[in-house]
Parts: sequence; structure tokens; C-alpha cells
Amino acid sequence: MRGEAVEDYLKGVYDLSRRGRDDAAAAPGRVTTQELADHIGVSAASASRMLKHLDELGYVEHEPYHGATLTGAGEKIALEVIRHHRLIELYLHDALGYTWDQVHEDAERLEHYISEDFEARIFEILGEPTVDPHGDIIPTLEGALPPGQERSLADQLPLSEVPAGISVMVHRVPSADAGKLRYMEEIGLVPGAHVEVLERFPFGGGLRFRDGEGTDRVVGPDLAAEVRVAPRA
Repeated sequence: MRGEAVEDYLKGVYDLSRRGRDDAAAAPGRVTTQELADHIGVSAASASRMLKHLDELGYVEHEPYHGATLTGAGEKIALEVIRHHRLIELYLHDALGYTWDQVHEDAERLEHYISEDFEARIFEILGEPTVDPHGDIIPTLEGALPPGQERSLADQLPLSEVPAGISVMVHRVPSADAGKLRYMEEIGLVPGAHVEVLERFPFGGGLRFRDGEGTDRVVGPDLAAEVRVAPRA
């Protein structure tokens, strides 16, 4: 029987398998037991037991010491939960006035419990959106990328890799850390913002950029690597 824990694990495997793979056509990577345990916040032994259970249910293919990948059935469930989560985040933000750093935790709780009718209603009310407040793509009901989004993903790269003198538009930012989101809003790294990279510091020291208001800012290498941008048209 499907439950909250099963859905959380499948979503975790999906997220980890796609980490660093902005090309939608790229094959998902294998997820190790320890990676999944750290992501979910459980012991490696607990994660191993759950992966064995998910394998028995036909949701993952799990090889001890070699990691796990989702089956088609497991990916379908993961994408359904991700769709719920991102639609709820957008609804909380656009309709209920939550700030973008407040939406994640409530969406985590609600994503398992909304009905198909509720999902369809908020999708319609929100204007059939394709991205959530952080720029993450909302999967379709069929578990695919909305039209045009595959090309958009392929064009994106980390801000940390943009050469000096290039102007880009911010597309996606890390969405689960409220502190990071508040800081990124302070320095103008929000989806839709236009920024120009002015200087890349040597030895992995981050970069200096100019925000849309004309203010020069500095961002560290780790955070810059999490922000996805694309060249301005």
C-alpha cells in the first residue's frame, strides 16, 4: 500500500538521481543508500530496508552496494508527488500571500493528501502554470515536462560557470532552505532577474555581479553553483 513514507522515498530517489542533470534527456544516475539516508534524514539501515521494500513493490531496482534507480511505476508516483508539491507552493505564494521562503514546509506536509479534484482546481485557478515560485518546473499530469521546458532546461547552467562580462537571466534557485532564499532575495538572485557577471574570483572564490537595480553584489561559489541561469535573449 502506498503511504507517505513510500512517496517521500520515491521523491528522494528521483531528486537525487536528477541532481546536476539539467539536460532532461540525460540518463538518471544511481542513488546510493547513504545518499538517500542523508537526504531523507534516516539511518543507512532504515534506508536500506525501505529500498528493499520498494524493490519488492516494483517501484525501484535496488542492488545492494550499487544503489537504486526508479522503475517506470516508481517515477510516475515521484512525479505526481512533485507536481503536488510545486502546485501547492505556488498556490500558497500567489493566492495566500506566503513569502517564497515560507512555502516549502507546508507543501511538504500537504503534498501527500490533496485530491485529484483539488489539484485540478488549483492548476486551473493559477492559470495552468509551468514553474513554481523558485523556478522549478511543474510536471504535467502525464509525468512529463510542459511543452518548451525541455529546451529551457538544456539552456540553463550554474551561475558559477558564467564568464565575466556576460548578462544572464535567473531561472531557478534552491528551494528548500529558507535562509538561502531570504539571502538570495536580498541580493537580487530571484527567478526572472537579469544580472551581469562582472568578475570571477580565482581559486573558487565566487564572483561579483550587478543586479537588475545596478548594484554590485558578491556571491560565494557554493551558492552560485546552485543558481541556474540562461543567457539573455
